Amino acid sequence: MRVLILEDDHWIADLLKQIVLSLRPHADIVCLGSVAEALADWQQQPSDLLISDWNLPDGEGTRLLKQVRQQNREVPLVMITGRADRSSVMEVRALGINAFISKPFQASRVAASLDQLLPAAEEKNPARAAGEKEFAAFLQELPASELDLPLNKGIRDRLLQSFKGEQLSLRELAEDWRQDPALNARLLSVANSSAYNTAGRPCVSLLEALHKLGAATSLNLAMGLALRQSGALENPLLRRLADAHLDASEQLAETSMALARQCSLDPAPFHSAALLHRMGELCVLYLAQVWEKRGHDLGEEQVMQALGQFSSPFAIAIKARWQLPMALRELIGACYTLPNNSVKRAAVLMRLAACELTPSPDSNAQARLRRLAGLT
Repeated sequence: MRVLILEDDHWIADLLKQIVLSLRPHADIVCLGSVAEALADWQQQPSDLLISDWNLPDGEGTRLLKQVRQQNREVPLVMITGRADRSSVMEVRALGINAFISKPFQASRVAASLDQLLPAAEEKNPARAAGEKEFAAFLQELPASELDLPLNKGIRDRLLQSFKGEQLSLRELAEDWRQDPALNARLLSVANSSAYNTAGRPCVSLLEALHKLGAATSLNLAMGLALRQSGALENPLLRRLADAHLDASEQLAETSMALARQCSLDPAPFHSAALLHRMGELCVLYLAQVWEKRGHDLGEEQVMQALGQFSSPFAIAIKARWQLPMALRELIGACYTLPNNSVKRAAVLMRLAACELTPSPDSNAQARLRRLAGLT
């Protein structure tokens, strides 16, 4: 089956896509951001379900729905709108719209509505394959849009179990999610996007992102991430490697935050940067699980080679695509090296924290960093 989603906010579009895939795992889903693109797509290949926002950059989504209804009276139509008044609904009554999704929406209610409109699920058996070169080629050919970090299994399970839209306080969310790199990266990315960061002041911590996005949007984004990931890291090898990287991130977070407090600096950016400094490695492990769940074999040697080859470029791609603030990028970079011309105290402290956690610390380098940081 084929589903067309017309929505210019790609975060909302991705959430709707993940909801559809949770109901019909083998659906072919096309996400477009303009009416013109959607009209051309419909003429080229009609879909079995259309989900359209009302207001798009190049006009109203009703243009697409009118065109569809002229040719097909049976295909289900779903309208996303912030208009909840009766006059707006009556305005498009003639189009025979099957369901309205009001913003902000609850993912569970959207799922229940779409489940009634989607065609019956199709059965497909994934082909099995194996080979080191195939896995490397799979990683090499992936677009940046497919790069992600593994969500903590406990958090993912709680999100899916609470697929009821229950309300939680922002502080409860921050406490539950503060040590999860995937959620921190996702929420920081959205909070710093042009759609939400209208003031131009970047968010550098999870709590700031939660306040900017609000509980409803934050929960929807987290739910979309939980639905996107077909499973946590179930492979014992992948889980063990991920735990090691997460432990290293948490140790760096605690050490760097302590140094920040000692220097009367805000510890929140240090926590975020430390939590995300192994994002490349975690991304490779997440994709290794994706590869295995598609029916392919995977060995330890393949995983270790992939970590060595792809961790760094994936981290660079994620930081660019998710538009992490420059302040966080600089701190993440300082976890590995300090530019010769760097005089920023925050970067010096982060580098010092990383050096203190190395198995064989260089005492001369540490002493120099402490002098630069004003800690002597």
